[in-house]
Amino acid sequence: MKPLVNLLLCFFSVFVFSQNNQLFDEANALYNDGKYAEAIDKYEAILESGQHSPELYFNLGNANYKLNNIAPSIYYYEKAKLLNPQDADIKNNLVGYAQNMTIDAIETVPQVGFARIINNVVNTFSKDIWAKIAVIGVIVFVILFLLYHFSYATSKKRVAFVVSLVSLFSACFSVVMAFQKESLDKKDNPAIVFAKESRVKSEANRTSEEVFRLHEGTKVQVLETYEDWKKIQLSDKSTGWIPSKDIKIIKTF
Repeated sequence: MKPLVNLLLCFFSVFVFSQNNQLFDEANALYNDGKYAEAIDKYEAILESGQHSPELYFNLGNANYKLNNIAPSIYYYEKAKLLNPQDADIKNNLVGYAQNMTIDAIETVPQVGFARIINNVVNTFSKDIWAKIAVIGVIVFVILFLLYHFSYATSKKRVAFVVSLVSLFSACFSVVMAFQKESLDKKDNPAIVFAKESRVKSEANRTSEEVFRLHEGTKVQVLETYEDWKKIQLSDKSTGWIPSKDIKIIKTF
């Protein structure tokens, strides 16, 4: 019975994939004909099937940009960038075009000193790459340690000992960097404001003092959640509480 179920699931997956490819081609054709709203409907139908890709989000961003949909265009460009952070076209359309449509001009407070150096080192690689470097370091350490132990030549023993220590240090350092990267990634919870105008409060209730207002397309960091409110932080380190319905989390798929 189980092989039959697996076969049916495989067949269904192939069918959905084929159907989504057809929808993607149809959406691209509509986009090229200037029918951006119809193209968006096709792209979103693919999303509803559970398929996600940087190309799909990039095209959704382009179509929304053509319709001057500020928040959706930035939101989808950001999701495309999340899946493919090195793509030059995504960066160019996000920074060069879409973000220029936003109203809020918020300065970025740069990191300084030792914290900046550490974060730059941590962000050099992803968590997985740091972990792979650690594994390679351990393997090299074991091989060189065995070479040191069984070698009779003094010069070889000296070289093997020194390099093995360097490998061990590299492995330990990479493990620390992997955990630090994971911690930074967990804290990084960006969202895009979708409300035309949202009143950010000092506390998580509507009667509290208004601290500032945000407009569609502005990117924020979500710090915590309380009932129907999100505590957010801007790039200038300002904080406040915004209704959850006014923003969309980028990392939600």
